[in-house]
Amino acid sequence: YEIGVRLVGSEMCIRDSYTGRLIVDEAIRRGLKPVLAGRSTDVVAIASKNGLESKIFKLSSVGQVKSQIAGFDVIANCAGPFSATAKTMIQACLQSNAHYIDITGEISVYDYANSQDDAALASGVVLCPGVGSDVIPTDCLAAYLKEKCPDATHLTMGWVTKGSRPSKGTAKTAVEGLAFGGKIREDGVLKTVPLAHKEREIDFGFGPINTMTIPWGDVYTAYHSTGIPNIEFYFARSRKAVKKLRIQRNFLAITKIGWVMKLIKSRIDKVWNPTTAEERAKAQSFFWGEVKNKKGKTVVGRFSTGDGYNVTAWGTVEVAKYLLGDHDHKGYYTPSILLGKELIEKIPGFSGLEFETN
Repeated sequence: YEIGVRLVGSEMCIRDSYTGRLIVDEAIRRGLKPVLAGRSTDVVAIASKNGLESKIFKLSSVGQVKSQIAGFDVIANCAGPFSATAKTMIQACLQSNAHYIDITGEISVYDYANSQDDAALASGVVLCPGVGSDVIPTDCLAAYLKEKCPDATHLTMGWVTKGSRPSKGTAKTAVEGLAFGGKIREDGVLKTVPLAHKEREIDFGFGPINTMTIPWGDVYTAYHSTGIPNIEFYFARSRKAVKKLRIQRNFLAITKIGWVMKLIKSRIDKVWNPTTAEERAKAQSFFWGEVKNKKGKTVVGRFSTGDGYNVTAWGTVEVAKYLLGDHDHKGYYTPSILLGKELIEKIPGFSGLEFETN
């Protein structure tokens, strides 16, 4: 479903199910009154339970969405896979003069939003996808590392979680991406590589663990935030798991077949269970980044935050409240460019940054 938020004299709109509910709770806690909008009547019950307004409509066309979001100042799209929702929502926002934010980690969505920069400038609106745990923490870390090493030519980043698991939408998005391989940035250009293209041991602060490259959003966004031309992103996976994935990747092309993808997503719907509030309270995310220049100087940065869902709920509301206030921004932005790298200090459970220079 979709979600929207109304302030006194201002309007904001959002979309999702599990993560969206957390965002609504966070918005209410911080004094906003969400206006929920969705494709089914489920959203009416959720809105009614919280004393909120609601809308029901489908994303069948830009014109239909435009008519439904008229008068809103900010649209927060939280419904993945964003490859299926972002273009329609972005175009509707451009035509409605509404700021657009979302919680995607999909490179294709960042690329599309950036391609609409001129249109956003003409409409006077901000397009800022990735305002959740993808990619606020790492985007800000990349900016800090760039400051520590201004002539850096290589940026490597990593992420590992403890006590958390992906949302249903994130799981489906990950499955959609399996058939399309990995991504790195090389000499400023995005390059498609096999899944698990590289492995590397990374110390996130509790000893070295094995990781593998994944096509994370920072491969796109960090380049715009820092200008560093060579970027790789790693996620923790055991050597055994990486070996298994490399064996399977030759067969992943079949996921492009419609009925195969539908079958996999149906399976996700059946087996997925949401994390509880107690689990989220105990969970942590650990981030690591390294920059290197031509002379061999390296700077490493580390920090941790609370659970990714909590970070996403906070980030969506934090950016939305900023856009609902007075500012002069318009066009495509990454979170660190829009609100500054110091945004990292407000993240729930932020441990503080630690740097090492060699």
